[in-house]
Amino acid sequence: MKKLLCVICAVCLLLCGCAAPADSSTDETPAEEAKTTIRVGGLTGPTAMGMVKLMSDSDSGETENSYEFTLQSEAVAFVTELAKGEIDIAAVPANLASVIYNNTDGGVKVLAINTLGVLYVVERGDSVQSLADLAGKTIYATGAGAAPEYALRYLLSENGMDADKDITIQWCADTTEALSYIAKDANAVAMLPQPFATSAQMQVSDLRVAIDLNAEWEKLRNSSAMVTGALVVRSEFAEKYPQQLEKFMAEYEASVSFVVNNTEAAAELMGQYEIVKTPVALKALPYCNITFMSSDEMKSAMEGYLNVLLKMNPAAVGGKLPESDFYYGA
Repeated sequence: MKKLLCVICAVCLLLCGCAAPADSSTDETPAEEAKTTIRVGGLTGPTAMGMVKLMSDSDSGETENSYEFTLQSEAVAFVTELAKGEIDIAAVPANLASVIYNNTDGGVKVLAINTLGVLYVVERGDSVQSLADLAGKTIYATGAGAAPEYALRYLLSENGMDADKDITIQWCADTTEALSYIAKDANAVAMLPQPFATSAQMQVSDLRVAIDLNAEWEKLRNSSAMVTGALVVRSEFAEKYPQQLEKFMAEYEASVSFVVNNTEAAAELMGQYEIVKTPVALKALPYCNITFMSSDEMKSAMEGYLNVLLKMNPAAVGGKLPESDFYYGA
């Protein structure tokens, strides 16, 4: 219970025995493990977009595993459920995965990166073409004290700017407040996440995307990636049900592939499962950077990203970088 309380407190501040390996010299196959229903959690928004086809296939009885899906609007809900063993796998913010790991003594492992950068700078004019053009401007944004703030500060710093001196950041309580400033100020500049950036464009006709912060991160070529979302699994579950977990990984990857390559059908499913409204999903999906990165590729990208956050604020990753056992399959 003490560990559980520590995890919940840490997240609130931020948010804003294995079997021996088989002898490869024999033709023996692993014994079939006991079956269980896999309980999977996702957040409404980009981090759950990639699993929507898996949700649909599960409801249609077309999956090898048996699944129960839960959607939440706040990631903190999954912290408690993971710690208490009430859920097995969850799609959460990437830095939160590290926080949970550090505050549960390795109680979770990261399976895959499922979403890259979703932050965009938008404006109603045509004055911003690069990060340098933000100098002297006021930027409305959400995510103070969390990953969005650290990402913005890092990118500005890497481009020779000081977020405290060269620009003014007006932090908003939520995206609705940010939209209110955009709607009434023709010169407004804002940093918004997808799919809300697209939703804002649908409400403010002259709002345009000026800068893709994921693209700006990629330009740095620093062996990291701007990681938004990741899949985590309870370590106990991974040890007890390795065969089912491997099947989940294959089925989830197939779901992501469907979503990325079938925008209209995927957007329709997102509306049905109340992940994102279909009209918004249809327009926003190409800009949500839904992906599937696992094993060594996942480890490299996550380590680089978490290291950036660690330097910005150690609390953002739970005080320290996770150990190597955090990275499943790497």
